[in-house]
Amino acid sequence: MKTILTYGTFDLLHIGHVNMLERLKELGNKLIVGVSTDEFNLLKGKQCIYGYAERAKIVGALRCVDLVIPENDWAQKAVDIKEHDVDVFGIGADWEGKFDELQALCEVIYLPRTPSISTTDLKKVLSQIDSAAIQKIKQGLDGVLDIVKALE
Repeated sequence: MKTILTYGTFDLLHIGHVNMLERLKELGNKLIVGVSTDEFNLLKGKQCIYGYAERAKIVGALRCVDLVIPENDWAQKAVDIKEHDVDVFGIGADWEGKFDELQALCEVIYLPRTPSISTTDLKKVLSQIDSAAIQKIKQGLDGVLDIVKALE
């Protein structure tokens, strides 16, 4: 049996996440996914839309995922590799070179990202939509106030 391990926050799960997880599953028989806990994300300076339990449940519902574990800190990767008898550690190419030290324990691969999609970009778009919607509401309320003042 060949075991594959990866990690991520997986907030706002999108096609890039699914593509990566499916590619990783194709490399072996068992795919283990470490989902970053809320506490660990705070240490990384990330604020999630969904909590750990929801993100872990969503990731675990994917056909290609065999086991979801919590990711509590940076140092646990080596421990998890040993504990789960991992053959391949895989992660997105945006982390290229950051986990090369794990090559002493297993094969390390960096997968290319799906073009034109990222959680960071999605969050930026959503925040702009929210700001624009708030601005429209404010303008509408200002218009109502102007009408009320004119009627007084």
